[in-house]
Amino acid sequence: MSRPQLRSIAGALTTPQIALWSGAVASGKTIASLVAFLLLLVRAPRHGLVVIVGRTLQTIERNIIDVLQSPELFGPVAAHVHHTPGSTTAVILGRTVHLIGASDARAEGRIRGATVGLAYVDEASLIPESFWTMLLSRLRVKDARLLGTTNPDGPAHWLRKDYILRADEVGMRHWHFTLDDNPGLPEGFADRLKVQYVGLWYRRFIAGEWCLASGAVYDMWDPDRHVVSQLPTIREWIGTGVDYGTVNPFAALLGGLGDDGRIYLASEYRYDSRREYGQLTDHEYSRRYRAWLDGLGVRPRWHVVDPSASSFIRQLMTDRVTAAHANNDVLDGIRTVSSLLGTDRLRVHESCAGWIDEAPGYSWDDDAAEKGEDRPVKANDHSLDGGRYLLHTTHPTWRIRLRPAALAA
Repeated sequence: MSRPQLRSIAGALTTPQIALWSGAVASGKTIASLVAFLLLLVRAPRHGLVVIVGRTLQTIERNIIDVLQSPELFGPVAAHVHHTPGSTTAVILGRTVHLIGASDARAEGRIRGATVGLAYVDEASLIPESFWTMLLSRLRVKDARLLGTTNPDGPAHWLRKDYILRADEVGMRHWHFTLDDNPGLPEGFADRLKVQYVGLWYRRFIAGEWCLASGAVYDMWDPDRHVVSQLPTIREWIGTGVDYGTVNPFAALLGGLGDDGRIYLASEYRYDSRREYGQLTDHEYSRRYRAWLDGLGVRPRWHVVDPSASSFIRQLMTDRVTAAHANNDVLDGIRTVSSLLGTDRLRVHESCAGWIDEAPGYSWDDDAAEKGEDRPVKANDHSLDGGRYLLHTTHPTWRIRLRPAALAA
């Protein structure tokens, strides 16, 4: 372990109440925080609950439980971490640990009235402020502690403004980590990460800055670089992404993996009821959508649809088109698209006029940023949303087949 990791572990054992690790991805903060958690667990008050909090139960299992169960990382301790996937409890070093997903303010009810002796919060900046405040109020036994990790967010985020900048006042010890603080990274791994993250995401997740989301969302977009007039041989037609609209435009983007290791948005179907002076039914949309694909001679693997478009999804299923609900995590989806654009692993065919028209003007909401929220302006984003649905939902199935980011021109 590095000196910063060891110093943070020692500091966490003596913190008045809160210990927070923040900084770059893969910087070693999670390992250091979990070592501190285990050391505090063996001496945690017996009459207070032990809880691990994350955005969802699945992220807790992936980010925390799976890591603790790794013998390569935690040696013989890993054998003393027991958990059944999907269960809301685990047994760690003989103590029952409650796993709590806190994706929205309703999660406070899960700890209201409880007494907590030790809490661990994963991805703290993604936890609702009301839940964090409630959790602190539950630390009402002697020597109760809260440990947390986070990547940076906006400078007005409540975690930075009300806690990190007031660390002494609120009984917090805070450590900032960089990639250089993790001695266990494989050779070349840090360099690959630095290539993959671009723009806002580079500043936050690599440089570790608490910086404002402002200006163009896709500030790396360059039509001279990213728009093509001809497609290469498409190795696989991955799928379509559909942003459904009746009054607003309906947009569907077809994507494929080229033989050059890039993803191509190859074709677009778009219907704007305002321009066409008439709205379409789900049946009509389905018929036109299928005719568009038939005309291209393409049978894509995925049909990824706006998850709020339940009636259209049912219509597609009726018409024997297997539709998948899109992953509509907006910020993670934007990060996926930004990374592909920034590393020159996404190209857009010139026929995708809606996507090309919307990309330059897609911008962050400055009013939301001043309140500590990251949110794009919700306007003129229909083709962009369709492309994001496709790319972010399916990227686990094709990302290992992309050309290396370090080779992107």
